[in-house]
Amino acid sequence: MKYLNLLIFIGMSIGSFAQISVKVSGNIFNPPADKIYISHYVGQKIVDDLTTTIKKDGNFEFTGKVEAPDYYILRVGTTNINIILRDNSDVKIYGDGKNLNSFVNIVNSEESSNMYKFLKIVEDWKQLTDSANNVIKANPAKQPEIANKMQAAQQTFLTQQRTFVAGNQNSPALIAAINTIDVQNDFAGFESIVTQLTSSFGESPTIKSLQESYETMKQQRQANDILAPGNVAPDFEELMVDGKTMMKLSDLRGKVVLLDFWASWCGPCRRDNPHVVGLYEKYKDRGFTVMSVSLDKNKDNWIAAIEKDNLTWPNHVSDLQQWSSRVGRMYGVSSIPFTVLIDKEGKIVQTKLRGEALTAELERLLGK
Repeated sequence: MKYLNLLIFIGMSIGSFAQISVKVSGNIFNPPADKIYISHYVGQKIVDDLTTTIKKDGNFEFTGKVEAPDYYILRVGTTNINIILRDNSDVKIYGDGKNLNSFVNIVNSEESSNMYKFLKIVEDWKQLTDSANNVIKANPAKQPEIANKMQAAQQTFLTQQRTFVAGNQNSPALIAAINTIDVQNDFAGFESIVTQLTSSFGESPTIKSLQESYETMKQQRQANDILAPGNVAPDFEELMVDGKTMMKLSDLRGKVVLLDFWASWCGPCRRDNPHVVGLYEKYKDRGFTVMSVSLDKNKDNWIAAIEKDNLTWPNHVSDLQQWSSRVGRMYGVSSIPFTVLIDKEGKIVQTKLRGEALTAELERLLGK
């Protein structure tokens, strides 16, 4: 599983960590070599921690110290078996030396066993995609046929991925799924796995390195996405209902603000208004308010909807430019209703909250 090793071992540097005592033993019948190693990666370089001899009957045993609780590889000939070692681990490994890529049994470390099994699924998926790409490269006319087959195979793999993640909550084995996550489109899923790995195996140098990479990625995403949670909500100034008075979002600093993009002609907005009104009435005395930005074009319709829906908060603004609304474009609004929940410091808590999700977040911020 050379490909997988390069993926999951992300350059640990463990010299400053406390050593741990481990025991790894077992049997590799038909051994491909007379030496066996416990090693780790530093970047793409392999560093050996322990070495022992495989006896003629296939039995072997390591008893000694490694540098830290972490992810290691058992190297047998040209095959690498990924394992997790903690202080006082007593892991047993059995396999067929002629077919180690297909048959390995890991005992006394369920997390290592589960990680190994899923890495095998990932390896099979990688080989399948490589094979499909090679066929298409050799014969581009087969692209539609191969794409159709690969779509079904991908769904099977994604189902296996979800099953593995769900079945290994708060387990170090979850590192096997890290490189199967589409971070750009599922950062929340990636974040969840990193959080669980940090909670369950935070003493691991590999996880410490992964956590640092995650923090860097999170900061970059926040810098590139003005509406990312934690960013200060972009300030703006807009005309109120009287058509004369200007109001800034920052005028409401010190309150929890629901910035609500809506319009009189928007059916879902109007249906959601009673819920927003209820939240305003419940929490207005605890530091909550609403600032409504209308994408209306007709002022009379806008004012009539405010009155009919009993939107009693005073913070109503609009430039009456509908989808060309300056504030709407600033916030990237492409459909309504669209909400941005902002905390008392002016930082974005979350976007697109409605219904019970919005209620739950306000209860967290302001209490029931």
